[in-house]
Amino acid sequence: MPKSKRDKKVSLTQTNKKGLLLKQKMIEEVRSCLTKYENVFVFSVDNMRNTKLKDLRHQWKDSRFFFGKNKVMAVALGRTKSDEVDDQLNMLSKKLKGQCGLLMTNRDVIDVLEWFKTFDDAEYARSGFIATKDVILPKGPLEDFSHTIEPHLRRLGLPTSLERGVIHLIKEYQVCKKGTPLTPEQASILKLLGIQMAKFKVVMKCHWTKGKGFFKDVDVSSDEEITDGEDNENDVDMENKT
Repeated sequence: MPKSKRDKKVSLTQTNKKGLLLKQKMIEEVRSCLTKYENVFVFSVDNMRNTKLKDLRHQWKDSRFFFGKNKVMAVALGRTKSDEVDDQLNMLSKKLKGQCGLLMTNRDVIDVLEWFKTFDDAEYARSGFIATKDVILPKGPLEDFSHTIEPHLRRLGLPTSLERGVIHLIKEYQVCKKGTPLTPEQASILKLLGIQMAKFKVVMKCHWTKGKGFFKDVDVSSDEEITDGEDNENDVDMENKT
């Protein structure tokens, strides 16, 4: 039997180590931006969506967002007082935990906090999201759906039938119940129905001001700022930055 041309052995020692180069590039860019922007914020993201983040970047063209491995961003800022790039930056590094990123801007701190406090954008919920309301479909025709999607609806669990080219629910069907996690099938049905339960939101955790070495932790519960030097370890990754 002839040997397949695709049956080739590739030595891993010959591969390029691009990961290290990308990390070094990110560290350099973060440190470069520290010289351009006065204020640095650490923020977390609820219901992360790439399209929503792209729109957000467009609205903040005068600023810079960083996403990537939290440990890499922490190295760029300095993880301890001895290796921090500027005074108190190690305090920001300790807040890089979970799904979060950095915002560097020259906008006023109060303006930034107020803007993000009121900002959110509706989005379709994914599997595991806690339903915010009951959704019940009554028995009868589903005229908003094309007849071609009927097999797909049945696969998602809906008790449907096709009558004269119109999809009908054989009986009342509860898509989801308030307070319970959504299954993948329930999330798909809600999307087909055009029901958006989730909200894409950016929550500011803390901020730092250049020159003053001024660090503040943002208390989300009271929308006030309090000084905080809490030490947290971080080993959670997120999406790559732009």
